[in-house]
Amino acid sequence: MLETTIRGRAADLGHGLTVRRALPHAQRRSVGPFVFWDHAGPVTVPADEVRQADVRPHPHIGLSTVSYLLSGSMTHRDSLGTHQVIRPGDVNWMTAGRGISHSERFTHPDSFEGGGLELLQSWVALPVEDEETAPAFAHTPVSALPEGREPGVWWRLVAGEAYGQRSPVVTHSPLFLVHAEAEAGATLRLPGGHREQAVYVVRGEIEHAGSVHGAGDLLVFDSAADALAVRSAATLMLFGGEPLGPRFVWWNFVSSRKERIEQAKADWVAGRFALPPDDHDEWIPLPG
Repeated sequence: MLETTIRGRAADLGHGLTVRRALPHAQRRSVGPFVFWDHAGPVTVPADEVRQADVRPHPHIGLSTVSYLLSGSMTHRDSLGTHQVIRPGDVNWMTAGRGISHSERFTHPDSFEGGGLELLQSWVALPVEDEETAPAFAHTPVSALPEGREPGVWWRLVAGEAYGQRSPVVTHSPLFLVHAEAEAGATLRLPGGHREQAVYVVRGEIEHAGSVHGAGDLLVFDSAADALAVRSAATLMLFGGEPLGPRFVWWNFVSSRKERIEQAKADWVAGRFALPPDDHDEWIPLPG
């Protein structure tokens, strides 16, 4: 059953990079353990402006960041010493736990190939018992991810369990994240088996209960089996899972405790977060 529809809003990350943000939202703070959902691009940047698009080192606590590209490429560096190029279909899963910092850098023209950089980035809250776990990073190549087909629909299981398959990406709680491509006239069925489910329309149009939804719309469902009609060729992301309870979200920090976020603020200002060893000469200051 459809619970709510959210229209993604524009958010300016600075340095010329604008994203469409669907979570968190006043109507809905989370879907399963997912507490943040951003869609950037597709965007191209002139060679002399690539530096402005870089996301300088910044901190996280209490969550896992999930980076998934539809086109282009980017380079991830973090305070664990990771240096990883991510390309379309690969999964970068970074667990912040008690604290990590990272950057996202771009190069010309590689980062903007395939029609421009297009990135879907989400944050997954950690269970309370894992909020202070040791930080970690895992890269899973697209070749390792399960894929499947139904009439008019192709899908790739990015993380978790869905459609009878399990992704090799390690997660801390029950969830699913699926990339689907659907032809006009096809029927897309939700995977079910999860307490909360959502469909984000990257492009194209889908229909549910007589209402048509287009790019930037997020449809949130309960656990019941449901299906959507594809009105025009569509790129869709399906995600959800078991909710973990209320979370406080401030800047790049997520926690079940307000005081923990205050501590993270103080730690970043005081320089107590390690910086990426090969990207430590600049960083994003604490807002305000």
